[in-house]
Amino acid sequence: MSIPRYHVDSNILLRFLTGEPPGMFAAASAFIERAERGEVVLELSPLVLAETAFTLESFYQRPRREVARTLLTLVDRLGVRLAERDLLLAALERVQSTGIHLVDAYLAASAAETKFPVASFDRDFDKLPNVQRFEPRP
Repeated sequence: MSIPRYHVDSNILLRFLTGEPPGMFAAASAFIERAERGEVVLELSPLVLAETAFTLESFYQRPRREVARTLLTLVDRLGVRLAERDLLLAALERVQSTGIHLVDAYLAASAAETKFPVASFDRDFDKLPNVQRFEPRP
């Protein structure tokens, strides 16, 4: 018998991480606890992770580094499978250490892995180790 797998949406993660509203928090918590017990597997996509980070920062006004710490803890839970896990863990660690946006941290982690420069006007990339920035010119 195979373990049921679910693609998890950001609204489940947000209810779990914020505790709001209480009824949905209880349901989300029970669901995530089922994953930790090995009863289900939660498939977490990079886009859902990014949406969760954005919502925690913008709507809930949580500090970016705190959000990165929270999400690192979440993806380390048993029963949570994160697509592109190593790349996203590296990105979350960059957010935690530098405070840059998750999408920029993801690009930086990808650039460090592939050795391709990042085409961007954003000079924040110049501050990151193992990342070369290319700025297009007319």
